[in-house]
Amino acid sequence: MTVFDIAIDALNGGPADLASYRGKTLLIVNVASRCGLTPQYAGLQKLADSYADRGLVVLGVPCNQFAGQEPGSAAEISDFCQVNYGVTFPLTEKVDVNGPDRHPLYAALVETPDADGHTGDVRWNFEKFLVAPDGSVAARFAPTVEPGSDDLRAAIEKTLPNPA
Repeated sequence: MTVFDIAIDALNGGPADLASYRGKTLLIVNVASRCGLTPQYAGLQKLADSYADRGLVVLGVPCNQFAGQEPGSAAEISDFCQVNYGVTFPLTEKVDVNGPDRHPLYAALVETPDADGHTGDVRWNFEKFLVAPDGSVAARFAPTVEPGSDDLRAAIEKTLPNPA
């Protein structure tokens, strides 16, 4: 079983169908609208646009577990992302990424260490998980790692299914 086999719903209802991304690189990010890191949406959209032709899909996963920074409804979240950041990448339903109600997607992601060796619970909004085209978790990045950082871009480049 890989990330592509896990069921999660889309923000606006119905299945997100992660299996449709099999063979592509996924950057999965737990997102929030009222966080100091929220401007990362712009960088995530830029990554999605820059690497779409080479097989990258950015997947935003709203979460309200960190200081209640994603309190909105699905419609409010969608509107906020589109109006403020021009987000066109897919967003899933709002889920828990930690604790007893942790979504199975995050159960599959959190054991991957980041550059500092951190595994386990997601530390804050905008933690990033890079999933290779085969569904394995290739890398994890702290919330403060900017979408345009050299380290993140290098990791994406290594996992893209379509070379430049």
